[in-house]
Amino acid sequence: LPLPSPKGEVPCRRLFPFRGWAGIGSLAYYISLYAVQFFHYYICILLYYHITITFLLLYFNITTMSELDKRIVTFIHEHHVLTLATCFEDEAYCSNMFYVYLEEEKCFVFTSDRETRHISDISHNLFVAGSVVLETETIGKIQGLQFQGMAFEATGDFKKKAKKAYLKRFPYAILASTPLWAVEITFAKFTNNVLGFGKKLIWKKDLLSN
Repeated sequence: LPLPSPKGEVPCRRLFPFRGWAGIGSLAYYISLYAVQFFHYYICILLYYHITITFLLLYFNITTMSELDKRIVTFIHEHHVLTLATCFEDEAYCSNMFYVYLEEEKCFVFTSDRETRHISDISHNLFVAGSVVLETETIGKIQGLQFQGMAFEATGDFKKKAKKAYLKRFPYAILASTPLWAVEITFAKFTNNVLGFGKKLIWKKDLLSN
């Protein structure tokens, strides 16, 4: 049992046994002690979080770097037809079109009439998805890209660059008067069995980049 103090107080109920400056020093000591322990705990939590996120990113080949993996870019350039999925008022729609890819802008460029269903959808909902695929029945050669992005009409200096690139790849398109459109990639998942069965390269746009 705790022994009573001269004043009848129980010592265990007295947080700081000293008075005056000694009490203030004791209080400062305990505050600094708990502050150091809290800071140490906080740092450990941050390190654990950082290590866990880094491990997951490396394990699933996810990167938020500004540039797409060169293997994804190479695959995109090797093909010229994409499937574009749009949605408006809870109704999904898809269409196929020729494209050219601009590496610097990370954009697919294509041409379509304003009256088409997919362009009508885009005018109401700019968020789209799509795919580019290599048709093969050989499992070891399966390759395909799935992506999400934001669609917009090409204008200004971007339109000049996009038109030049598009006509270079599809010269006969000079006869068409349809406007140019683009899809900026915000997410890409590239499945490539050539690198290993079920191998996937995943990229996300860095939200802090322009």
